[in-house]
Amino acid sequence: MAIRNHLTALVIAGSLLSAALTKPLDVRFSDDTDDTPLPVVIWHGLGDAYDTDGMRRVAELVEEVNPGTFVYAIRMDESGARDRYASFIGNLTNHIGKACADIAAHPILSTAPAIDAIGFSQGGQFLRAYVERCNNPPVRSLVTFGSQHNGISAFRDCAPNDWVCRFAMAILTGDAWSPTVQSRLVPAQYYRNPNEFNQYLEHSNFLADINNERVVKNEQYKKNIAQLESFVMYMFEDDKTVIPKESSWFHDVNGTEVTPLRQRRLYTEDWLGLRELDKKGGLYFRTAPGEHMELSEELLVEAFGDFFGPLNRHAGRSDPRPRLQAGDL
Repeated sequence: MAIRNHLTALVIAGSLLSAALTKPLDVRFSDDTDDTPLPVVIWHGLGDAYDTDGMRRVAELVEEVNPGTFVYAIRMDESGARDRYASFIGNLTNHIGKACADIAAHPILSTAPAIDAIGFSQGGQFLRAYVERCNNPPVRSLVTFGSQHNGISAFRDCAPNDWVCRFAMAILTGDAWSPTVQSRLVPAQYYRNPNEFNQYLEHSNFLADINNERVVKNEQYKKNIAQLESFVMYMFEDDKTVIPKESSWFHDVNGTEVTPLRQRRLYTEDWLGLRELDKKGGLYFRTAPGEHMELSEELLVEAFGDFFGPLNRHAGRSDPRPRLQAGDL
C-alpha cells in the first residue's frame, strides 16, 4: 500500500550513493570505532513501487538521521510500473529469491557485516522471509509498518480507477486456494482465514511456510529470527485496510477473539525464534496513529534513530522506547 502523499518528496539525485561511498569498500566497517552506518534496505507495499516520491523521501530521512547511510530500495524490476505490477502479480517464492540474490550480489550491501531493513505493509513480511530464507548479509534490525505477519482474512478495497488492483482482487475472491491463484496473486499468498485453516495449511504458497505453522518446522527460520538484534512491529491504530489490523503484531484474530502473540503456540513453542528474541529484549510492539500507512516523518525519524546507525553504536544515540510487557498488550 502506498505511503500517503503527506510524505512530501524532496527529489535528490545521487546523494545517497555518494554519501555511502565516502570510504573504500575494503575499509568500511573494518573496526569497532567505525561510525559508518549500516546500509538500509526498504521493501514497499502493495500497489507501490520502489522509485516513487514517497520511497525516495523515506530514503532521504534514513540518511538525514544517520548521515552516510547507503539505502537500497528492493525492486522486482527496474521499471517502476512493472515493479508496481509485481506487487500484485507474481510468485512470492520467486520474489523473495530475487531479493536474496540481488542483495547478496550488490557491491555495497554484500560487503557490509550486516544491514538494517524497513518493510512497509506487505514488504514487512517479505523482508522477514528474507531473514528466514537467506539472510546474506544478515539483518540486524527489522522494522515493519502495518505488515500482515499473521496474514489477512479479507481483501482490500481498490480505487475505482485502479484496474490492476481490481483485477487482482476479483480473482482472489473466487478461489484463493487454487494452485494458479497461490502461485500468481501476491495477496492470496498471505491470506489466512481461520475458517479455512486446513485449506490454508495445505495450499498456502508463502505464509504457512514462513510462519512455520506446518508439522515439519524449519529450524533455520527459527535460528535466523532469533539472531536479530531488534524486530520492531508497528500497528496502525485505525487501520481498516489490513484485516485484521492486529496481524501487524502477530496476534491471531478469530471473529471478536484476539489471541496475543505471547499466548499463541507459535510463541510458547517458539516455532520462529520470537520467544528467544523476546527474552533478550529484541521484540518491540509499537503503535502508529491513524489509518494504514498514514506515517508522519516524526515517527519515521524516531524509528530510524532508535534502531539504525553504526554497527557499534556509540554514546549519545537515542535509546529505544521501553519494550511493552505482556500485560500491556
